[in-house]
Amino acid sequence: MADEMKKTKEEKVNSLLTVCEASQEMIEKAKADGVSLIFDRAEAMKPCPIGVEGSCCRTCAMGPCRLPAPKKKAEGEEKKRVGVCGATIETITARNFVRMIAGGSASHSDHGRGVAEVFLLAAKGEIPGYGVKDVPKLLQLALDFGIDIEDMEIEEIAIKVGELAGAEWGKQEGGLVMMKRAPLKRQEIWRKYDLIPRGIDREIVELMHRTHMGVDQDYKNLIAQGSRAALADGWGGSMLATELQDILFGTPVPIKGSINLGVLKEDEINIIVHGHDPLLSEMVVVATQEPDMIAFAKSKGAKGINLAGMCCTANEILMRHGIPIAGNFLQQELAIVTGVIDAMVVDVQCEMQSIHDVAQCYHTEIITTSPKAKISGARHIQFEEHNPLETAKEIVRAAIENFPKRTSKIKIPGQKCDTVVGFAHETINYLLGGMFRASYKPLNDNIIGGRIRGIAGVVGCNNARTVHDQAHLTLIKELIKNDVIVLSTGCSAMACGKAGLLLPEAAAQYAGSGLAEVCEAVGIPPVLHMGSCVDNSRILIAATAVVKEGGLGDDISDLPAAGCAPEWMSEKAVAIGQYFVASGVYTIFGTTFPTVGCDVLTEYLFKGLEQEVGGMWDFATDPIEMAKKMITHIDKKRKALGIDKARERVLYDMAMRRELEAV
Repeated sequence: MADEMKKTKEEKVNSLLTVCEASQEMIEKAKADGVSLIFDRAEAMKPCPIGVEGSCCRTCAMGPCRLPAPKKKAEGEEKKRVGVCGATIETITARNFVRMIAGGSASHSDHGRGVAEVFLLAAKGEIPGYGVKDVPKLLQLALDFGIDIEDMEIEEIAIKVGELAGAEWGKQEGGLVMMKRAPLKRQEIWRKYDLIPRGIDREIVELMHRTHMGVDQDYKNLIAQGSRAALADGWGGSMLATELQDILFGTPVPIKGSINLGVLKEDEINIIVHGHDPLLSEMVVVATQEPDMIAFAKSKGAKGINLAGMCCTANEILMRHGIPIAGNFLQQELAIVTGVIDAMVVDVQCEMQSIHDVAQCYHTEIITTSPKAKISGARHIQFEEHNPLETAKEIVRAAIENFPKRTSKIKIPGQKCDTVVGFAHETINYLLGGMFRASYKPLNDNIIGGRIRGIAGVVGCNNARTVHDQAHLTLIKELIKNDVIVLSTGCSAMACGKAGLLLPEAAAQYAGSGLAEVCEAVGIPPVLHMGSCVDNSRILIAATAVVKEGGLGDDISDLPAAGCAPEWMSEKAVAIGQYFVASGVYTIFGTTFPTVGCDVLTEYLFKGLEQEVGGMWDFATDPIEMAKKMITHIDKKRKALGIDKARERVLYDMAMRRELEAV
């Protein structure tokens, strides 16, 4: 009886860790195998209650200064909370918040810098295997940079674009070129509050300087610099990364794929590419299809080579090649627990150091590829950008050689789901209007007419402090039920894929009648997969296209739209959130919010910013509450636009048509 009670208790705990059946199955297997996972560590290590509120300062050796909120307010005025140097709680919390923005902006933008460097080398013909796959997008980017492309060869244009794009990181004055893509009213707001970034590196470095002890000690001034750095990411580093990757590897178009741990195969070599940089993974795709690699795999007893993705690298190769996704952030250890991963190949961002420890319990080899991201004990095969295919082949060979070392601890969950992904801005434009009339007008008309209530961007990570995938799915189902179309990226998009929300058939099952009608007519899912986390810039471009189409205001802040990261965990999420807020979008976070230890700063972020830039932050832990807040905001914007009244659909007969006045 005691053993049964213990088992029941363990099953109850497991059921609270994830809503993904495949993940739960692997959590149970890990327990049986005696393997520690992130879920176990999250349970054992509680978050610091002061640090989680942003109320701890450790920027100098006179601290750390811990400034917890008083349990009870004293009579009269509350005692001022300050650190040893006199820094107020507003300054300390603002510093911590914008340092997260600096870290997140640096991560995405440094990814973009790497893409720009490889792009220029490819344009010069110095890298075999890479070239221009999307000529129209190259020409458009050239025009954005003011290049006179008349009488220029494609190779010349690509070189010039590569040089000018790379210069955006080191630019010192004049503003980033991509900012000019925003609606004119948005650009005016940025100029009014002096928020246009001068250069990507400059704004991030200046932000770190300002947060040094004894420099910027005005919380509003700190947040403004945080906005510049975040905008340098969203309308700079990330946007350029997306544009250049599309030119090099092709702009995504709708493609069918599959997702979840069930995509793994017991009788084949299983290679997982994990991280965020598609430069190497694109070549790994090629290498796994090479006849000599397939022959080598068969010589080791495997039937073939099965490549799958993890995290945002997975999104990149799925939407361009249909390569399956094994899972999102919290599934990286669980993939290894299956016992069939012969190599997990990682580049940068979101790789847990624990994957090496988990791999030691099985036969998996962890292979790092970036000089910026090594893991102690893991094998390092550095990405050689001048000969990427040979690097990729070396990695594939290592995985094949590891195949015979598999142990008996093998179990692959049966769960996998079909998906339809690859909805770039250009794809949406084409689907709505066709080859010759590509336009966002049908979308705008359906928003104005009320069939679509509004637009939501739901993005971001998983967080081990919450139930894996639950907040994403609960929120998104509530939104589409209320006729809000969802644009999704990153781990959120993968959660949707596992739940079947990335299929056109999901509209009939989950969406409200208006949204379902539009999805059926166009042939799209109610949740549009737009790519990896750098591809949040696609959402900015889509929002701008909606504004420019007309009928829904003059700025992004006028749109019936909202953004959310319900399970966020990384600094990148904070940077993304800030560039959406600074672009005029109401943005809500779940799990926790890094300024709640300071009422004054939180009030400014949640209310004051809207008066300046048109966007603002918000926070809720319950996904249904998040959805209600987003819908309330969308309805507020609909009312401001005068499109909040239900309109009766009338079928005009010939007599009624004759009565219409000619326009």
